Amino acid sequence: MRTPTMLFGKLFHTGLRTADLGASVRFYTEVLGMVQVARPPFDFPGAWLAPAQPGAEATVHLYAGQAAQEADGSVQTGSGAIDHLSIVCSGYHAFRAQFERYALPYRENLVPDTPLWQLFVYDPNGVQLELTFHSAAERTATPVIPAERLYQPRERWFQPAAYRQFSDTSRSDHGRP
Repeated sequence: MRTPTMLFGKLFHTGLRTADLGASVRFYTEVLGMVQVARPPFDFPGAWLAPAQPGAEATVHLYAGQAAQEADGSVQTGSGAIDHLSIVCSGYHAFRAQFERYALPYRENLVPDTPLWQLFVYDPNGVQLELTFHSAAERTATPVIPAERLYQPRERWFQPAAYRQFSDTSRSDHGRP
């Protein structure tokens, strides 16, 4: 009997639950530069976000309202058993400047014996994101990483207060800080 052909492809999208849809949309669009795209008319609130590139597919699907809630009405935060989501990016220094502009805690790493640079940041829901950069595409000097910002896999530095700036209740002008 012949074994069926199998193919494991690229990541299609990530579904994230959020208690504050507006804050999550603002973080992913203002800080990470994603764009909101058309979303099917599901019977629960949410948003689909895509990289700001022509033809890019929605890679972050946000679930809000009842779809994000547990049976007791709570909304889980953090990554649970998933340590982080990795996204291929370009513009290492620009992303780092964005994190500093918004006063968001972040970590950096140079992957040993590879041309890969990494930035780690949390989203407003406590999901850790890894932004991965290829040094040849960056065309800048290799980053010098201060010891206090060096990524350590077991460290958790999520600070919910740093993300309140994205919530409707904490912003009057809905503009960038």
